[in-house]
Amino acid sequence: MAIFVYLFLLETKRLPMEQVKHVWGRHWFWKKIWAGVEYSELSTRPHPAPGTSSGANSRYTRLRPPSRIRSWKQAGPAARIRLLSMAIGAFVEGAPADGGEGYSGRVTPFVVLSCVVAGSGGVLFGYDLGISGGVTSMDSFLKRFFPEVYHQKQDSHLSNYCQFNSELLTVFTSSLYIAGLVATLVAASVTRRYGRRTSMLIGGAIFIAGSVFGGAAINIPMLLLNRILLGIGLGFTNQSIPLYLSEMAPPRYRGAINNGFELCISLGILFANILNYFVIKITAGWGWRISLSIAALPAAFLTIGAVFLPETPSFIIQRDGDTDKARILLQKLRGTTSVQKELDDLVSASNLSRATQYPFRNIFKRKYRPQLVVALLIPFFNQVTGINVMNFYAPVVFRTIGLEESASLFSSVVTRLCATFANIVAMMLVDRFGRRKLFLVGGVQMIISQFTVAAILAVKFKDYGSMDNEYAYLVLITMCVFVAGFAWSWGPLTFLVPAEICPLEIRSAGQSIVVAVMFLMTFVIGQTFLEALCHIKSATFFVFGAWICLMTLFVYLFLPETKKLPMEQMEQVWRRHWFWKKIVGEEEDKKQTETKNLALPGL
Repeated sequence: MAIFVYLFLLETKRLPMEQVKHVWGRHWFWKKIWAGVEYSELSTRPHPAPGTSSGANSRYTRLRPPSRIRSWKQAGPAARIRLLSMAIGAFVEGAPADGGEGYSGRVTPFVVLSCVVAGSGGVLFGYDLGISGGVTSMDSFLKRFFPEVYHQKQDSHLSNYCQFNSELLTVFTSSLYIAGLVATLVAASVTRRYGRRTSMLIGGAIFIAGSVFGGAAINIPMLLLNRILLGIGLGFTNQSIPLYLSEMAPPRYRGAINNGFELCISLGILFANILNYFVIKITAGWGWRISLSIAALPAAFLTIGAVFLPETPSFIIQRDGDTDKARILLQKLRGTTSVQKELDDLVSASNLSRATQYPFRNIFKRKYRPQLVVALLIPFFNQVTGINVMNFYAPVVFRTIGLEESASLFSSVVTRLCATFANIVAMMLVDRFGRRKLFLVGGVQMIISQFTVAAILAVKFKDYGSMDNEYAYLVLITMCVFVAGFAWSWGPLTFLVPAEICPLEIRSAGQSIVVAVMFLMTFVIGQTFLEALCHIKSATFFVFGAWICLMTLFVYLFLPETKKLPMEQMEQVWRRHWFWKKIVGEEEDKKQTETKNLALPGL
């Protein structure tokens, strides 16, 4: 997958979302699809020098730093929020803006608060990824709901690789994701028609209901109902929140703010692992009820917070055509009155979006073929890395290789701490070095890690007996390297890149495809991993490593760089790409020919 990123993924660093489509025509592969379209005007158009202005409302006016900043102790509550937002802006700003320089603005307190509330939906997703693996490794939970698995663990004649192999157990783990897949398809229509905020409200409310059933479960049907409701809730939140963050964020900080969603996912997994580690110490054996029910807390935060969130400027224009309301909101979000350039781009994109009545049908058109391929393959490759094996089977894996119940849960906490730190690193790097480098380097890091784990297990871990502690902890260290590589590359970029390369008219459909493919593949991995581990043993990790090699090749060949390109120019990169220009360019040539024929009299 690292090769895939290197070759085919575009850099979209600091590009306004409305300008991303032009970037495809400048890529060595995608430009072949977009060939035949004139883009010289875009590439040669002069821009005012940074910091210059052409009037009171100049689109190129940049904000000057305040002459005096209060100390934290002297500042009041409102001032403290402003100071915090300025610190966040400095933190996520990797370098001076070199794309979308016509847009003014900064990270304002309003943006920070809106994104914190919306980003809490990532905590929900992460919590559910992390909680199931810990719960299914608890003896008290297994005795009550999966007694056959508990007895398998005690059977010394059963292969170490097969101790947790159970169809019913995998159904419990993966049922959430098939429900999420179905919900995502419905959520796309809701998000497009009623807004991103509405989808977040629906998802949060359903998630609360699911948490209640989990904490009160007394039988398998109640457990499955818990997972299905959680999956429906996640289908709505995962479809809408990345769009919300992309559309609310200032272009120069969009990568870092979108990475905040992945950071929230990582924090959710970390919180789930820490909670499992402590509730397992409850001797009465009901600690799993706390684990399954406490997810209602972040869900309530999201639901209540979403009531007070504004809709995005893009959706306001798309739904109502109310440019005055959108301008006021943009000024509040950007902290400046110079928002006309961004507003003009939003109106232009919205006009095209309103003319597109069937986004799912349109995304299959030839001119959107690159975006469709990326929306399908990026989330597919995300899952075949094996990351969700670590997310919801990490305690099971560590118990399989010989660690005790408490030690296995603590090991999961350690791996998640590494991932959380890597997420923070990604927030600092994504707008400094761009998306493509992170994809490639992270892919190489994961390849080495998966092959190393596979080799250690093949040599040192057999069907019977336990692994020496030093090798068990070597596996733990290698897994930490793996999750860190994922957390600062493929993890956050899987949500960011498809959201920013899709023009507004197909953006909701593109994001729905991303989430649907992710849920489908998570379901497949969840259903097959324990079975594969039982039958092909350590080779399971060789398979994951091979997939990462393939996706690295795909990125290297087919994903162009979009660094420094405004989002309204994103489509140009496909027209310059060695492969995609053959597809996109042919359609553009055909349109130009038809236009010329209509213009000629007598033809």
